[in-house]
Amino acid sequence: MTGPGASPYDRPALVAAARRSIRQGSKSFATASRLFDGPTRERVWLLYAWCRACDDIADEQDHGHARDPASLAEPMDAAARLATIRTLTELAMAGEVTGSPAFDALGQLVREVPLTQAMVDDVLAGFALDAADWRPVTEADLLRYCYHVAGAVGVLMAAVMGVSADDDDPLAADTLDRACDLGLAFQLANIARDIADDHAVGRCYLPAQWLAESGISADAVLDPRHRPALVALARRICTRAQEYEISARTGARRLPWRQRWAVLSAAGIYGAIGREVSRRGDRAWDRRAHVPAPRKAMLMAGALRASLGAVAPGISGPPGPALSRRQLARLARQPIA
Repeated sequence: MTGPGASPYDRPALVAAARRSIRQGSKSFATASRLFDGPTRERVWLLYAWCRACDDIADEQDHGHARDPASLAEPMDAAARLATIRTLTELAMAGEVTGSPAFDALGQLVREVPLTQAMVDDVLAGFALDAADWRPVTEADLLRYCYHVAGAVGVLMAAVMGVSADDDDPLAADTLDRACDLGLAFQLANIARDIADDHAVGRCYLPAQWLAESGISADAVLDPRHRPALVALARRICTRAQEYEISARTGARRLPWRQRWAVLSAAGIYGAIGREVSRRGDRAWDRRAHVPAPRKAMLMAGALRASLGAVAPGISGPPGPALSRRQLARLARQPIA
């Protein structure tokens, strides 16, 4: 998808805006991104800026936080917000200047990295699910949702780090699978952490089958009577997140050491969120789980030790979870129930 000729974009300005965006929107991701080599770091920021802008348009937020109503233009419904995301993304993928630094960041990125339309479309499909107020029925549905909103972003991240998108290459295909698994691990941990926050805005990502088995209705997940059952469901999600995290760590061993350090640091930081939710038990949602700065520093130091050494040759390590990138991508091509 890289284009010939001079770029129509002001790359330094886009990188600076993307850096500000990641600092404002995700302290954990901003911290981990500092560990990449310079060119990769800037491309990660550009990718983040686009993802963040799509999220903010979809939810009418500013870097994940509620906007001042006075700052909003005429309100748009969910379908109109989704159409805006798709239109700006299509322009960016075509190399057109959109006037939005975040979407122009994607336009600049596709000039530098061979991101495919299918990769981007899989991310956009997650916004379509939220716009339709779709909710998972089965665990496979939950993982499919996580694939769209985070696993597919992991695939884009891998491409930014130079992993080939050739599924005919077994090593490249497996490495993309593991990158997707890291995104799945992140999103599963986020879902467990944010059950109360999601409930407050009328969303529930716990599979309907799980809720029915536990005797919980989706509109009463925070009822104190259901707290023991809810804790069990959150821990079930966190366990699944850890399985995907383990798989992702195998793929990270194939990356150059700076990239390996950043990926392992992110895995440790986000993994710690899920482990904190599990540890808190019925107090998991009294306040938002996070990783304090000293703990992040310890996790990054541990990731540094783990990242030292030669790149691991060939496909090795434990097999990935049953539902990973290629299986979930096939599911993603099927109509939503």
